[in-house]
Amino acid sequence: MNQRTVRPPLHHFSVPLSATRRGARLARLLAAEQLHDWGLPLDPARLVVAELAANAALHGRVPGRSFRLTLSVLASRTLCVEVADARGERWPTRVRDGAGRHAESGYGLLLVEEFADRWGVRSGPVPCKTVWAELDLGPSR
Repeated sequence: MNQRTVRPPLHHFSVPLSATRRGARLARLLAAEQLHDWGLPLDPARLVVAELAANAALHGRVPGRSFRLTLSVLASRTLCVEVADARGERWPTRVRDGAGRHAESGYGLLLVEEFADRWGVRSGPVPCKTVWAELDLGPSR
């Protein structure tokens, strides 16, 4: 039987935050502090966290429920950003307005797509959904 060895992350940080604009702002600030403590570049990770947290506070909000920010650095020099919110039934979609009209929202995910090397959505933990993004950090110095 083949077994895949799963290595624990080199660094891990996880915190629940209120699903409010203040919680989204705090997510960005805490992520920046954590990245600084780990000796990692702040950008573009700070922007990715800001967009995913803002989406959780705006579109994933359920009164009385928080969202969770998780940052992990893997041995492969990959930063994983995860934001889990309580609206598991409502998945993000990218705005594609071909009629030339300006959409009111949806541009945050375009920024995530631009700056992240990979991103997506997965179900769970139930009843939540988790929007994740991975940023390749390059070789260590």
